[in-house]
Amino acid sequence: MLISMNWISEFTDLSGIDLKDLINRFTLSTAEVEDIYEKGKDIKNVVVGEILSVKEHPGSKKLHLLKVNTGDEIVDCVCGAPGVMEGMYVPFAKTGGQVGDLAIKEVILAGERSCGMCCSEKEIGVSEDNTGLMVLDKSHAPGTDIREFMELEDVVFEVDNKSLTNRPDLWGHYGIAREIACLTKRPLKPLEVLDTKQFADFPKVPVTVENTEKTYRYSTITASNITRKLSPVGIKIRLTYCGMRPIDLLTDLTNYIMLELGQPMHAFDNAIIKDIRVKTFDKSFEFRTLDEVNRTIDKDTLMICSADGKPAAIAGIMGGQLSCINENTTGLLLESANFDSVSVRKSAVRLGMRTDASARYEKTLDPEMTVPAIERFLKLLTEADKGIQITSSLTDVYVKKYAIVNIDFDKAFVDKYTGISISTDHITETLTALGFIVARDGDNFSVTVPSYRATKDVTIKADIIEEITRIYGYDNIEIKSNKSLLSPVHHNSSREDEYRIKQLLADRFGMNEVHTYIWYDSKSNKELGINTPPNVRIINSVTAENDTIKATLIPSLLNIVNRNAALIPEMGIFEIGRVTEGFKEDGLCRERKKLGIVIASRDMTEKQTFFQIKEIIENITYAIRNCLPAYQNTEISKNCNYIHPVNSAVIRIHERVIGYFSGIHPKVRERIDKKLNLAFAEIDMDDLLELGKETIKYREISKYPGIYIDYSFLVDKEKRYEELQRDISAFRCEYLKSYGVVDVFEDDTLLKGNKSITVRFEFGSDERTLESKEINEMTEVLLSILKEKGIHLR
Repeated sequence: MLISMNWISEFTDLSGIDLKDLINRFTLSTAEVEDIYEKGKDIKNVVVGEILSVKEHPGSKKLHLLKVNTGDEIVDCVCGAPGVMEGMYVPFAKTGGQVGDLAIKEVILAGERSCGMCCSEKEIGVSEDNTGLMVLDKSHAPGTDIREFMELEDVVFEVDNKSLTNRPDLWGHYGIAREIACLTKRPLKPLEVLDTKQFADFPKVPVTVENTEKTYRYSTITASNITRKLSPVGIKIRLTYCGMRPIDLLTDLTNYIMLELGQPMHAFDNAIIKDIRVKTFDKSFEFRTLDEVNRTIDKDTLMICSADGKPAAIAGIMGGQLSCINENTTGLLLESANFDSVSVRKSAVRLGMRTDASARYEKTLDPEMTVPAIERFLKLLTEADKGIQITSSLTDVYVKKYAIVNIDFDKAFVDKYTGISISTDHITETLTALGFIVARDGDNFSVTVPSYRATKDVTIKADIIEEITRIYGYDNIEIKSNKSLLSPVHHNSSREDEYRIKQLLADRFGMNEVHTYIWYDSKSNKELGINTPPNVRIINSVTAENDTIKATLIPSLLNIVNRNAALIPEMGIFEIGRVTEGFKEDGLCRERKKLGIVIASRDMTEKQTFFQIKEIIENITYAIRNCLPAYQNTEISKNCNYIHPVNSAVIRIHERVIGYFSGIHPKVRERIDKKLNLAFAEIDMDDLLELGKETIKYREISKYPGIYIDYSFLVDKEKRYEELQRDISAFRCEYLKSYGVVDVFEDDTLLKGNKSITVRFEFGSDERTLESKEINEMTEVLLSILKEKGIHLR
């Protein structure tokens, strides 16, 4: 949002103040300033010029040869602007002057000498209008510097809108002026308004508010005999400098008031709209807005209509094409209203049209501003167009009033939270300057929050502390060390282990953490054909479908995969959460903390996803407990029909089952996505973290070469490598460094009920190089031991 310091100075005296320093103080106390712009400094030596004569250029149909009176001389000028006439007063840039980036020099144009330039509004920065020359009134003599009667020089700063989200009072210049008046300790001038009470005997505008939930206040008045079409130059300049395009007098004034007070307004052509109904419709319809776009209005969008129900504007967002101000408008019906912020935001999002008005309504505006905005509008209108007539009294339908907020506190509370001693006089002066009504009894304060701060900003004592300290200046608070009792934080190893698991899954495997509800989503489970065992239920659940507390995390994670499968072909998600497994003897739920992991892929095969999960499990157990788990293919649960009947296994550490992992059951996978391969695991965190860490043993690397020998053993098909490992451990040899499985081969045709397990053995010595004879003797002993156990080489 762009703020003009010239505009601010209309409401508080800024004389003798370094404006850039003041803007910096505003950043520190109120809202972040993104940039500062100096306007009008690039307009130099531009004066009022009187066009004395106009002749056609002999060699061009578009150019004219002018004689211009600049006050001290009459100069020649070649001009290409349309509509140039004798007697016109225009801004004239003299030779040696400057207009924006253009330095004015004496030049030859189309063979004719030109000593200066006649300017349009765009060229001197008054507006974006470049269709013709800017016509000045004749109240200023030729040669008068235009800066004497135009506020071209200005300092404009841009405020970051995000820093004003909780401050609806700062979405207008008057609210900013209040802050600056408080910072500079100078008085805030009251708004000059036209008192509408003098029109109390005039007939009222019929206003019916049918939707009282979305409409808080609706104020309106009418005026006629409007003859002036264009805004005064001062209004144009301020609108342009603040990022708005001047259009016509009535439209410009509504925008001007919005930028000044933060209160959006809308002007209807009173010849078309004579009365108002505020309502929603039962069905959708097409509505053409001011930007000449047909939009679909649904039944939740609040509309401003005429008495016969014809839509005239989208409440709080934009007016309609049918009732807009045009060049023939001589009478207006002025709207100044307050609408529900949530309703406006939702409507703007649905329609895809966030406007300056909706951006302000979304911030929860003060309903008390609607009438002052009308009175300020009428004051400016009567100054710009002396002949207007007010044709109605003020109609004010006040539906919802915010409760008055009173806050009591004492100086001790302020001192405690600020850490410094701020005088009671300073507290009183600060809050009073910000518009709070302060009642003081010694060191005790009772504060009434002004309406423009009570809609969503100041509600508790801590908010008062913020008001006091930010105006006092955070940079003025002396840095001191606090004296407080420090006690060591209890070391929570379980929490650290949980964090290490999360970090491992996120960093090493690129997985995303999710959080699901503590209950089953029965509807989603039913869609996937997932059965869940009976468990603890919630009495009088708000939603009957979600009344069962989870005993496992996996169904909820599978539902997340199902919702995202069409958009994300590769995903890995995990959750550490609590589940319940029935009741304990004392009647309380038996809670367990579990880790659920799911990976889904279209690129990996079913086997690859299965072994990817296995790799993840081994990384977790090794990182947390310095050990690798063992697995066993057993029937996991008859009640969990999403577990694969074959490709599943329990996870054991030291004979303790800590969880399981599995591929997805084919029937469930079909309902999610036939082409998506899934695998998942669930680990009981309580069981895992109860296990002690295994000691890591280190050994020095031998400087002598070792030897590796692979043997393929023929064993029973049902025999697991873990059992073979126990058989090998019977072989005691000081030179056997390590051994591990290399490959498992199964083929019923070739091996007939057996399988081949290839094991790689490493032999070596730390003192010398082993001889082949020694190695042969050791391996013969190994093979003989295994032969006794019925294990033969393939």
